[in-house]
Amino acid sequence: MKIGAPKETFPGEARVAMTPESAAQLQKLGHECFVEAGAGVAAGFEDAAYEAAGVTIVKTAAALWKEADIIAKVREPSAAEIKRLSADKTLISFFYPGQNEKLLDAAKKTSATVIAMDMVPRISRAQKMDALSSMANIAGYRAVIEAGNNFGRFFTGQVTAAGKVPPAKVLVVGAGVAGLAAIGTSTSLGAITYAFDVRPEVAEQIESMGAEFVFLDFEESGQDSSATGGYAAPSSPEFQEKQLAKFREMAPEIDIVITTALIPGRPAPVLWTKDMVEAMKPGSVIVDLAAERGGNCELTKKDDKIVTDNGVTIVGYTDFPSRMAAQSSTLYANNIRHMMTDLTPEKDGVVVHNMEDDVIRGATATHQGEITYPPPPPKVAAIAAAPKKEKPKELTAEEKKAAEVEAFRKETRTQVTALAVGGGLILLAGLYTPASFMQHFIVFVLSVFVGFQVIWNVSHSLHTPLMAVTNAISSIIILGALMQVGSNSVLIAVLAAAGILMAAVNIFGGFLVTRRMLAMFQKS
Repeated sequence: MKIGAPKETFPGEARVAMTPESAAQLQKLGHECFVEAGAGVAAGFEDAAYEAAGVTIVKTAAALWKEADIIAKVREPSAAEIKRLSADKTLISFFYPGQNEKLLDAAKKTSATVIAMDMVPRISRAQKMDALSSMANIAGYRAVIEAGNNFGRFFTGQVTAAGKVPPAKVLVVGAGVAGLAAIGTSTSLGAITYAFDVRPEVAEQIESMGAEFVFLDFEESGQDSSATGGYAAPSSPEFQEKQLAKFREMAPEIDIVITTALIPGRPAPVLWTKDMVEAMKPGSVIVDLAAERGGNCELTKKDDKIVTDNGVTIVGYTDFPSRMAAQSSTLYANNIRHMMTDLTPEKDGVVVHNMEDDVIRGATATHQGEITYPPPPPKVAAIAAAPKKEKPKELTAEEKKAAEVEAFRKETRTQVTALAVGGGLILLAGLYTPASFMQHFIVFVLSVFVGFQVIWNVSHSLHTPLMAVTNAISSIIILGALMQVGSNSVLIAVLAAAGILMAAVNIFGGFLVTRRMLAMFQKS
């Protein structure tokens, strides 16, 4: 098949759907690659680099659409581009079929196959094709860089000869792919980072990246994120009110706010209101990654940067991935290349559009003159449901007392049983062994019991517990060796002397190590 990547027609779009590297991989699948002249220049990929990778350069977009069997794009096609499709062509691009009904109907009339990269199901096998996550990752990273560009101080705290610089305080609202990328970038730059998400299961991920999870003192049995493809489920009005109250409390102390709360196809929830912006310090920055759908900040203006009366900068750009076109194009081209790998199972250049495949079926918007959106749920759940955590039952005073009595009885039964079994074994040994053996055996049993009690009752006030136990054991060894050092047997005397020496080294060494440990906590 012939795969072509035209130059993007959307104003300001710098990305390209095919790179020289991805083209080389597509050719290994048996496909021929074409690219419109100048399509990759804005992303840093010259035509010469494509030619060196074996890609054919086509002078015009019209010629490319006519030549290629599969058209790979970044942005959804324009009305003029849709008209260039036909029944024997396949379009792979962002399409957003749920939001573009007219575009979907137009694609249906052409009988072309449309694969929407934004509809790739969120299952483990499809992660390599998840273009939404690829672009969200870049957007989260770029949001922090953009915030730093508009922030007048360092992210990290510094103590210099010229004065002390406090670290910046960053709040990331939403811990999806973009949020986690923003958290990672912010913490790596040295900022004190806080993060909030309505899904409590992401708290461990946030804390593992060095940020502090903002907890709400609120109990809500919301829908598990496994049922929503990993996205946050809508919250109750009571929860939203508590959430806004928490943000109002934090607003005066936060220097940078990065909001990422957005579910595809839905309006962005307002999480940072006008009064919160007014409470922030002059010079603070808000970067709203949900600006495309209205914004999480009440004052956000789409595709614009504004400065409020109290000196807060609000960034509402919607083209963060395009602002890092080289990286974005590389990742997106890899997503498309992996999609083509699934579409070319035999690696012979023959595309097999298997509608029984969860990934291919889920991403297909139109096929053979029919609208196939929305797809059925994948056979494999997107995310495993989190196990239900039952709250421990509060016991009454009577129940606690009954439980303690039962625990005491159980422990007593265990001890009595152990003593009975031990006594029975000793009795059997006494019946069938010589009297001389029993004398030594009884001394051995008593010494084990006494030694155990002595060792585990040693106080470790100035030792670690391990050091205290080893010193106690060494002390018992010394006592035993002292009793045997005067033996008539030369061998026993030598072994006893060696035991005294090694145990003494262990004891005095323990005290020296303890002394050095305590010295670590002294100022001088």
